[in-house]
Amino acid sequence: MTTTEHRTASALRELAERAGRELEDAPALEILRWGVETFGARFCVTSSMEDAVVAHLAARVRPGVDVVFLDTGYHFPETIGTRDAVGAVMDVNLITLTPRQTVAEQDAEHGPRLHDRDPDLCCALRKVAPLEAGLAGYDAWATGLRRDESPTRAGTPVVGWDARRGKVKLSPIARWTQEDVDAYVTEHGVLTNPLLMDGYASVGCAPCTRRVLAGEDARAGRWAGRGKTECGLHG
Repeated sequence: MTTTEHRTASALRELAERAGRELEDAPALEILRWGVETFGARFCVTSSMEDAVVAHLAARVRPGVDVVFLDTGYHFPETIGTRDAVGAVMDVNLITLTPRQTVAEQDAEHGPRLHDRDPDLCCALRKVAPLEAGLAGYDAWATGLRRDESPTRAGTPVVGWDARRGKVKLSPIARWTQEDVDAYVTEHGVLTNPLLMDGYASVGCAPCTRRVLAGEDARAGRWAGRGKTECGLHG
């Protein structure tokens, strides 16, 4: 389906709220099928390349689906390698977004290691702004958010309304546990970031990510020692 139907923000919001109720208990594939059938070419998947589970699920529904990756300039080499592998072996249309400035240009304007001094601004410049520009041509996007990742994500709807961007946001594996993810990866041979086997439970930019300790939730390794828990892409 390649619909280019233009929907108003109010119509999109109504769609999202109704689908969120109707699809709450639906399997991930059914949630993604709804997204593909409803939005056609105006639907995409975003991936941090922590794993390719949602991209794999979406490709089963729509081969050649757009998969959007945000290259902040601060990624681990393993993350870039995972992106390249996904693009090479999976039936997806991989799209890489980049910030307006290179890291060197940002350092020249704001000073080096902005991520240490003002991580919120760094995330705004290198994540939030380029993603919003990259999503401009879509009405709906799918993410890999899960409710069990952290307390801040416990209320994630399977389909919700992204009011800031004026888009429908799908989280088809929101109800999955880590055990569900692991089982899917094993069953389908899905690509995962090698860092997940090296003590990292959540993989973000290298300067702001550490291995997690026993008993910590999956997001504890992100911006450790700070009150920050999200980069701004999801709240």
